[in-house]
Order: sequence, then C-alpha cells, then structure tokens
Amino acid sequence: MRRLLPMTIGYDVDETHPRAARIGVVTASDRASAGIYKDESGPAIETYLQALLTTPFTILRRIIPDGFESVRDTLIDLADVEGCDLILTTGGTGPGPRDLTPEATEAAAPRVLPGFGELMRQVSLKSVPTAILSRQMAAQRGACLIINLPGKPASIAVCLDAIFAAVPYCLDLIGAARIETDPAVLASFRPKG
Repeated sequence: MRRLLPMTIGYDVDETHPRAARIGVVTASDRASAGIYKDESGPAIETYLQALLTTPFTILRRIIPDGFESVRDTLIDLADVEGCDLILTTGGTGPGPRDLTPEATEAAAPRVLPGFGELMRQVSLKSVPTAILSRQMAAQRGACLIINLPGKPASIAVCLDAIFAAVPYCLDLIGAARIETDPAVLASFRPKG
C-alpha cells in the first residue's frame, strides 16, 4: 500500500497521479439482502459512475438489510476501515418504519450537508409528487462524503445528475481522493483560483 505524503491527500507519492478513489455503494433493502429480489439500484449507481468518472476508482459493494444499526455500522466500516472517499447509499429514505438510512447516516456522519437533500427533492418533485416523502441527505465522516439516494434506478440518475457537479469539489475540500468527470456527460464545478 502506498503511503500518502502530508498535504497531498488524494495523490500518490509522486504528486502527479491521483490515487484511485474508493467508492462505497450500499443498497439498504430487507428483500434484496435476503435474496428475495435482485438489487437493481446498486448496479444503476455503478453504471452511472462508470459512464461519468474519468479518474481511476474502485467500488466496494454492500447489500444490507434496512434498519438503523445495519446501515450505521456499514457506513462506519466503509469510511473508517475500507477508506472510502465517497459512499452512495440507495434505499431506506422513505417514511416506512424500517426506512432509517437518514438517521443511520447522521449517526455515522453527524456533519450534515443539507443542500444535497434539498436539491434532490426539488428535482425529483418535477417527475413525481411523492418525492416529497423522500428523506435523502448527505453528510461527512472525516474525509468521506456519504450521500443517500432513492431506491429506484431512474430516480437515482435524476438525483445524481442534479448534485454530482458539486461532488468532486466537496471531496477536494474534505481531503478525499480527487475525482474528475467527463464534461461530455456532466461537467463538475471547481471555483477558479
């Protein structure tokens, strides 16, 4: 394993090549984790990232049951043990009794970034009135950004299209790996200077 130099977080030792980002993709679903149905949301996130990112990255997949402890513990493990720079969750953001992904996220990452959730609900409401029931959010745990996405693949793309332009700069600010997007797919934004 390569050791990072101080003040060069996100870069390999020679400071010219970005290190591969580690991205967690977590599906929170009782039925998918029990094998009752095939997870389509996690693969939808992976496909989106493969089409968008131009820098190297590794995906770490988890399919877990809904609920507070399972989500919280998975997020902490992916951030602290696996060293994820970004974690994208899907599922568990509705008002159902086992939909506890936002609560678990805030327990694992108490520094909430409310703009992400606000924008995801705003764009989703243009497609479906029940988007108002969604409780997606984003939060920071150290040098890891965690974003809760909805459970439907089509809704995932709508939300990621809306927010992802800000994700690379957010990762820069928190000391995570640097990622670049294909501007022909979606241009990321970084302030000049």
